[in-house]
Amino acid sequence: MKKIASLAVVLAMTTALPAFAQTTVTGIRDLDDRIDDINRDAQRGLSRGEDDERFGENDVVQGFRGSAAVTFSGTDGNTETSDLSFAGRITYGAGSWNHLFGFAGEYGESDGDTDDEEAFLIYEGSRYFTPQLYAFGTGRFEYDSFGSNRQDAFLGGGLGYRIFNTSEVAWRVQAGPGLRYVRDQEGESDTEAAGIASSRLYYGLTDTVALTNDTDILSSDTDTAVVNDFGVNFRVNDTLSTRISYRTDYTTDPEPGFESTDNTLGVSLVVGF
Repeated sequence: MKKIASLAVVLAMTTALPAFAQTTVTGIRDLDDRIDDINRDAQRGLSRGEDDERFGENDVVQGFRGSAAVTFSGTDGNTETSDLSFAGRITYGAGSWNHLFGFAGEYGESDGDTDDEEAFLIYEGSRYFTPQLYAFGTGRFEYDSFGSNRQDAFLGGGLGYRIFNTSEVAWRVQAGPGLRYVRDQEGESDTEAAGIASSRLYYGLTDTVALTNDTDILSSDTDTAVVNDFGVNFRVNDTLSTRISYRTDYTTDPEPGFESTDNTLGVSLVVGF
C-alpha cells in the first residue's frame, strides 16, 4: 500500500517584537500574524505530549470550565479565498463524575469552490470507582465532505483501567461496545454494532525527555479504523523545547480512490529568548 508522509518543521522564535506591533508598513502586520500562528501551532504540539490528565490522583475538577475560539480569513483579487475555523471545549465535574463536551469545524472556499468542509462533535463522561478503575460513556459525530465517509458517528461505553499512574510512567486503557452509524460519499448508510478501544501511554525518560503513544481503534462491519500517534518531547530548558511526532491513520476498507494509510511526520521547535 502507498504511504503518504509529510514533514512540517516549525521554528517559532518568541520575542516581544515591539516594532511589529507599532507599524503599518505593508507586509509587516501579515508577518507578525503569521509568527503568532506558527508559535501557537508549535505550542499546541508540545502541550499534547504534556497532558496533565495522563497521571494524578483522579480528582475531578468541580464545576464548569471551558474555552472557545474562532478564526476567519479571506482574500479578494487575483485569488478569492475564505477560511473559517472554530473550536471549543467544556468540562464539568460533579463529585466523582467528569463530563467533557467538545466541538470543532472548518470551512474553506477557493475561487467559489468549496475545498474544505468538516465538523466534529464529541462527548465523554467518566465515573471513577477507584484510583485505577473507571467507567466511561462516549459519543462522537464526524462530518467530512471530502473524506472517505461523509458522516461517521459512534455511541458507546465501557470500562477503563490505569495500569501505571505515576509522574514517570502513566498508562491507561479503555474499551467497550457501542453502535456506529456510517454514511459514505455515495449516500449509502448503515447502522451496526461496533467496538472501541483506546490506549494512552506516557513515559518520562528523564526530567526533560518524555515519550507518548496514543492509540484508538474503532471497529465495525464497515471497516476498522486505527489511529496511532507516537511522540517524543524534549524540553532542554525553559527556552528550548522540541516535539517529534509520527501519526498513522489506517482504515481496512477505504472508499475507491482513497489510500488505506496516511502517515504524518511532524517536528515542532520552540525557542524563546
